[in-house]
Amino acid sequence: MKDITAVGEILIDMTQTGLSEAGVPLFAANPGGAPANVAVAASRLGASTAFIGKTGRDPFGAYLRRVLEDDFVDCSGMHTGDQPTTMAIVSVDSTGERSFSFVRGADCELSPDEINESAVCRSKFLHFGSVSLTRGIARSGTIFAARAAHLAGVLVSYDPNYRPALWRSEAEAAEWMRVPLPLVDVIKLSEEELPLLTGSSDLEEGSRLLAEQGISLVLVTLGGAGSFCRWQGECFTVPGVSVKVTDTNGAGDTFLGAVLSRLSRRGERPLEGLTGAELRDILDFANRAAALTCARSGAIPAMPLLDELSDK
Repeated sequence: MKDITAVGEILIDMTQTGLSEAGVPLFAANPGGAPANVAVAASRLGASTAFIGKTGRDPFGAYLRRVLEDDFVDCSGMHTGDQPTTMAIVSVDSTGERSFSFVRGADCELSPDEINESAVCRSKFLHFGSVSLTRGIARSGTIFAARAAHLAGVLVSYDPNYRPALWRSEAEAAEWMRVPLPLVDVIKLSEEELPLLTGSSDLEEGSRLLAEQGISLVLVTLGGAGSFCRWQGECFTVPGVSVKVTDTNGAGDTFLGAVLSRLSRRGERPLEGLTGAELRDILDFANRAAALTCARSGAIPAMPLLDELSDK
């Protein structure tokens, strides 16, 4: 049994690293894709993980597979297609905040018949995000995986991960991002995404509306302020960690990978008997892991190893 199986996009983050002497922007080809990031982060923090996705038959695709394998992520569910490997162009401003544009490719082609259903159902968590809901047959493949996991009693984790450039309108994004909610047990979203899914920017009200959808654990990341949690009717905030920000890319994925890795240590039913005090400790650990990621450039390269974090 795997602790976490992630399904969705894997891509190259062409991340701005500075300017040449002539003022031309310089970019580094970093490995990325939110579900792949979560799988790597959780693996580095001690969980057994697998990834299901699709790349092109090109050097970028081979590189991405090698990166995951080097971090002990099971890649037996990775496929290659005729389209080139997807790229995200990530520009970073002086505060470390990012803006995205995308060149979509193979990630959109992941079909339901390429999902290993038995592997999904032999996991403690199935994790996915909304980028793979934006277009192509990958939309069907992703929902198929989430539904199979839900029916098998596997805990389903979801990151809405709103990227405006990938949707025709905010209304279309909100509609499709809400579709999987009845299948979800754990959701991680940002303050900006909360009103998109619930219509409310109030943390307690918005999280209550998500809990009414049947979502057991609601996590809202608050940037440098830390993270908010709703669990079994209780709401609380865990403070963040002060850090000099270099690049926020991958911080939310590291946060969620840390949460899922810690939860997966609790046996085959990770949410059973979970207390608020345990969750506070888990979120404190996850906040510190995310802060380390923010202090470096590139999503996967910046993710911490277990020995970089003091284990509580």
